[in-house]
Amino acid sequence: MEISDQLRCLFSAPVEERGDSYVVEVPEQEIRLGDLQQGETYRVAVLSSPSSDDTSNTETRPERERGPPKPPVEEGEQRTVEIEGIGDQGDGITRVERGFVVIVPDTEQGERVTVEISDVLENVAFADVVERVSYYD
Repeated sequence: MEISDQLRCLFSAPVEERGDSYVVEVPEQEIRLGDLQQGETYRVAVLSSPSSDDTSNTETRPERERGPPKPPVEEGEQRTVEIEGIGDQGDGITRVERGFVVIVPDTEQGERVTVEISDVLENVAFADVVERVSYYD
């Protein structure tokens, strides 16, 4: 399956019946920590859950008991990224798989850098610049 670069968040949620409609609730943390804004309109894709006889799913607990997916980065990992924007505190912001946010101090929007992940939280990681990369490399 191909995942679009436009992906802003990824979560699992049940479809609930409410009157004449069906509702999928967006977790509060996706608004608080993610790239979603209350009142905005977004495209939503619905994917089936792995079935209990899916051998590629090594977890045996139901999705709702597993919690959020693990961050797609680890401390000490190095990546070459492009700084997509500047946050409120003046730090560079980039996104990696699943729209996961990585904050990189001392960078500018549009700059390409190799970073080393220094700290990983549930919904965001922090990285330090290892090398500034030319676009021609």
